[in-house]
Amino acid sequence: MEERKRIEVVAAIISDGDKIFATQRGYGEWKDWWEFPGGKMETGETPEEALRREIREELATEISVDNFLTTVEYDYPKFHLTMHCYICKIKTGSLMLLEHEAARWLTLEELDSIKWLPADVLVVESLKRQN
Repeated sequence: MEERKRIEVVAAIISDGDKIFATQRGYGEWKDWWEFPGGKMETGETPEEALRREIREELATEISVDNFLTTVEYDYPKFHLTMHCYICKIKTGSLMLLEHEAARWLTLEELDSIKWLPADVLVVESLKRQN
């Protein structure tokens, strides 16, 4: 059996008070599914550096990376995903959607009201356990 492709990414759980920021994918086979924003780490970047860069690129916003939440391992049909998730806060900027088609601020109780990507469901479960 061939070795499945491995992708390592970082995800920002951007919080503001009791609300958490979720973004909706506007492209690809997972279009219209919801996720925590973030992306692939580049060579030599720490997860925190990658997160700050990705959020700058995707949302034109500067964030502080405050606390590590969890690392999720998930087998998608075409690849294995390792996703490092951090609790973040907005420093400056207004979360402009440069790559996503929609976004919402959700309370913990509202997190189940949208269709999360499979790996992000595990992050939601982790968030609920910690609160």
